[in-house]
This record gives sequence, C-alpha cells and structure tokens, in this order.
Amino acid sequence: MTSIESEKVCPRPQLVRSGWIDLCGQWAFTFDDEDRGLTEDWHTGAVPFDRTITVPYPPESELSGVRAPEPHAVVWYRLDFEAPMLAPGYRFILNFGAIDYTATVWINGIHVGGHEGGHTPFSVDVTEALKPGTAKQSIVVRAEDRPDDATQPRGKQDWKHEPHDIWYHRTTGIWQPVWAEVVPALHLTQLHWTSRVSAASVTCEGELASEPREPVTVAVTLKHGEEILAEQTVRVDRKHFRFGVSIPGLAHGQDRNRLLWSPEHPVLIDATVEIRPPHSSADVVGSYFGLRELGAGDGSFLLNQVPYYPRMVLQQGYWPQSHLAAPDVEALRREVELIKELGFNGVRIHQKVEDPRFLYWCDRLGLLVWGETANAYEFSANAVERLTREWLEVLRRVRSHPCIVTWVPLNESWGVPDIATVPAQAHFARSMYHLTKSIDPTRPVVSNDGWEITAADIYGIHDYSSSGPSLAARYGDGDVLARTLATGRPGGRRLVLDEVVPGRPVMLTEFGGLSPIPVTGENWFGYSTVTDAEDLVRRLDELVTAILDSPVLAGFCYTQFTDTEQERNGLVTADRKPKADPVAIRAILSRHPKGLSAEEVGAFRDEAMHKAKPADSSSA
Repeated sequence: MTSIESEKVCPRPQLVRSGWIDLCGQWAFTFDDEDRGLTEDWHTGAVPFDRTITVPYPPESELSGVRAPEPHAVVWYRLDFEAPMLAPGYRFILNFGAIDYTATVWINGIHVGGHEGGHTPFSVDVTEALKPGTAKQSIVVRAEDRPDDATQPRGKQDWKHEPHDIWYHRTTGIWQPVWAEVVPALHLTQLHWTSRVSAASVTCEGELASEPREPVTVAVTLKHGEEILAEQTVRVDRKHFRFGVSIPGLAHGQDRNRLLWSPEHPVLIDATVEIRPPHSSADVVGSYFGLRELGAGDGSFLLNQVPYYPRMVLQQGYWPQSHLAAPDVEALRREVELIKELGFNGVRIHQKVEDPRFLYWCDRLGLLVWGETANAYEFSANAVERLTREWLEVLRRVRSHPCIVTWVPLNESWGVPDIATVPAQAHFARSMYHLTKSIDPTRPVVSNDGWEITAADIYGIHDYSSSGPSLAARYGDGDVLARTLATGRPGGRRLVLDEVVPGRPVMLTEFGGLSPIPVTGENWFGYSTVTDAEDLVRRLDELVTAILDSPVLAGFCYTQFTDTEQERNGLVTADRKPKADPVAIRAILSRHPKGLSAEEVGAFRDEAMHKAKPADSSSA
C-alpha cells in the first residue's frame, strides 16, 4: 500500500497512487464582474490576469493573498506548469477537490470539461489537449458563484454583503486541492467498500475509466498491520464491477472485535487493488476501510450491534484565515484531536461536505461523523435537481469512510420552507431519504434534521432551551417525550410530520449555544449567554446532565465547537483556544447516560477501557 505519509496529504485518501502531482500554490487570478471573459476568449491566455492567488484558498480569505470579501460572481484562474512526458498507453488526469459553484476548464486554450456543484470533486482526462513535444502547459479555470441565486446549495455562505446572524463570508471558486495523476489507459476512477461483518466479508465496488475490450484481472489484498486478512482475484469484463471478499477472521465470533472499527478502537484495514489488463500496464492503488455495522432501533443508535451513545459537537468547518478551506493538512488532524480531547466521540459537520482528508483523520483517530451537505434556500424544480445531483456525488465520494455513520440531506427545512403545508416539499424530503437508502442501505438516514421530520431512522431535534429543567420537561421520560413529539415546538415548528414510529431513537442534534455576553454594538449571534469560563462550565454541566439523565434520549450534539465569525457560541475560540478548562469539559461529557441498561453500562465500560490506549490504534 502507498505509504502513510502519502496518505496524509493525498486529497483522495481512499484511492491513492504513487507519484501524484500537487498543483496547489501560486496561480494567476482575476475578477470578471462584467462577465466579459467568455466572449473575449480569456481562456486562450491572450488577456493577462492582474492578480495572484494561492490555491486552494478562496479569494475572500486572507491566506489566498487576495482577501476580497465583497461579492464577485465570476472569477478566473490560470496556471502554467510542466507536465511529465507520457509513455505510450498512459493518460494525464486533472483532479479538482471542489470549486464553488460552477466550473469550466481549458488546457492550452482547449475546452476539456466542467462541473456544477460547490462541494464535490470532478476529474478531467486532458491528455489530448496537452502540447506535444513540450512540457509547458497551461490550465485556465472559470468559476461562477452567484450569491443571489437561492436555488444553489450554499449552506452557511451569506447572500448579503456582510455576514449576519448565522451566515458567514462566502467561499468562491477553488477551495479544495488541485492535483494531477499519470495513469494507465485502463484505470480505476471509483473505489468503494461496504462492510458486511455478519457475513464475514467486505464488498468491493469499482469503476473503470472505460469498458474493457477483454476481461481484466482485479486483485485485492487486505491487511491488518502485517497480517494478511484476505487475498482475492477476480476477472471482470465490464466498466462497473462488484464482488465480495471473504474475511475469515470475522467469522470467529469471539475474536472479531479486534478487527471492528469504533471511536474507541479505530482499526483500519489496509487494501491494495490492482487492475491488470492482459496486454497493457497495471493500475495499482492503495486504499483502506473500517469494518463496522450500524443500526437504529429500540430507542438506541447501534454500532456493531451494541447500543452506542453519540456525544457530538457541531462544527462549521470554517477558519477565519481561510474560510471553508483548511489552512493546511495538519489543521485537519488537529481539529479531530481537539474534538476528542474535549470528550466528544462524534462531530456533525454542518452545511458543508468536509475535505476527505478530514474524514481520513476521523477514520484513523476514531470520531463519528454525521454526514450532511450544504442546502439551498428556495424550493423549485431547479433547486431539487441541483441538490439531488450534488447529494448523489457526495454519497459517491465519501460513503466508504467508516467514520460517517448517518446521512442528513436536509437541515431545519432549508430549501423546503413550507414542508408542513406544501405536499411537494414533503415528497422531496421523503424522496431524499429513500434515494439515500437506495444508494447506501447500511447507514441511518434523517430526511430533515431539527424539526418537520418526514422519513427518518433517527429523530434529530434542535432545542436551544437555556436550562436543564426545561430540557427535562420535554425529554425527561417516555410520556413527556411522546407529548413533545406530538405537540412540542421547541424550534417553533412541529417536530415530526409523519406518524411517529415507536422505537425510533431520539437525539438532541442541536442544543446549547452558550455565548459570552456581547459588547455593545458588536456584530454578534448566540442563543444564550454566560458571564465567564466558570459560568460556561456550570451551564454546560446543567444542560448535559439533563440530557444524560433522560432515559429516552439516545445521543446529543452540542452547538458548537468553534466560534465562527459573529456566531460566538463555540467551546473554543475561532483560533481553536478552549474557553474553559478542557479537563472540566471532558469530565462533563464523559459521564455515562442513565438511560443505559446494566448490560449497556458494561459495554460502555469496555469502550472506556479503550480510551486508555493510544488514540491512533489503526494498522495504517
């Protein structure tokens, strides 16, 4: 398998090839506020761009070197670079991690492709556009991101000139890595893993760049450390393939736990996949996955067939100096480490599809992830099409990460503002649930997290009650919970639109929001105020205790991890400094819930024992 050092920086950590080419850094850049570039053929390089930008940081941000937070709907990039000479039968692939929102790409003045969707990747085979006999090439990218388009999935990016309430400065254009690969003509373009623990196997799914002219060999090797778990070779004759790989070690019911992934024991299985055509070069990729099973029933979230209590924190994935883009790879690792140090075992990345390198560290260090995406603000046929298409690309990109344990396509009725009264909007929410389950039936799905929930495997409720007693009055036992689900409106709206299904787990997936008292005239947003660090710890203790004392709540998500621009309700500041003693916060979050049975408390103790082990217990 590719070395761990390469995995740490590779933008696509579950399909890694040696020798990939990093194209981030200094690019030429310009704004196109009059949208003249297409008609004036800026893609040919005839017009010089007047600025320099550091890719992949958005132009609104400080680290980009541009730092222009005002709206610019159209931007252009250009990079002159040296491409390696290609041996016969090899291709040159450009990969873009994410460009917000619509992108068009030219190589040496030749249009080679494009993409719509601000949080998902795309790749372009540019081999035929490369200049022959020379290594000097030119990439030009045009990105369009219109703040006033409410059908565009944009999440927390503000449509106004200045950030207000819970919305932040925009992230326009390139904001995830750009890189290139030299690959054989017949190569893997997609690779997915699906755990089947009870069947003692894993399913390997792949996609080739083209239909093979004759059958090819696919060879898979799975390892845990130096232990070979499985080796399998199959012949495939189609572009898309899918087959099971038996893992005998999982069949031993008393020994399988050593191979299972959980936050307390984040075991990763290394994988090498080779595509061997009969008459051309092989494509060799390194990958990994985690073995675990998920479920939701009898009022609990289930991990590896055992009730598990998610203790999550809401994270906007936003940095003051780089916005939605991480400052560097190390910042992504440190984010995971700090969340775990505070006592959380999960994170809900909010209205954003996070960089796969962040998910890699969640996989490797052990952190549950609620898989969400950016929503639009308007309901229309165009908005439905855009969100559905991008959501399918999200599932395609990250569904092999073991850390992702739940899918959330909609949040708080964003994009479906009249879901309670307009049947079409409720149908859309239900369709997103069923569409997601059709692609990935292995994870719980919440159609619309927060309130006005339609189809869902978990009822995720947002409740910013400011005191423990008020939370107890709504969730203190089964009877009060039943009334809350039937008639309660903690967010001002009905909680469940469809018939409540008995046994569905109920979680407070947003609560808290404790903020310091704002300075007069300060641009500030918060849900409830505290006076100082001591008061923050006291109030956090009161709220968390009320939740843990409830026998009917199955988990929680505190709002939020970091301060984000004017939203000042983080447990840490925007530069990731804790606002109160981390030991005190961890002590509050680490108590076991009273709702667990004696057997589940025993399982909780077993999990706690793993906390004494190093956080990085993967085999990678």
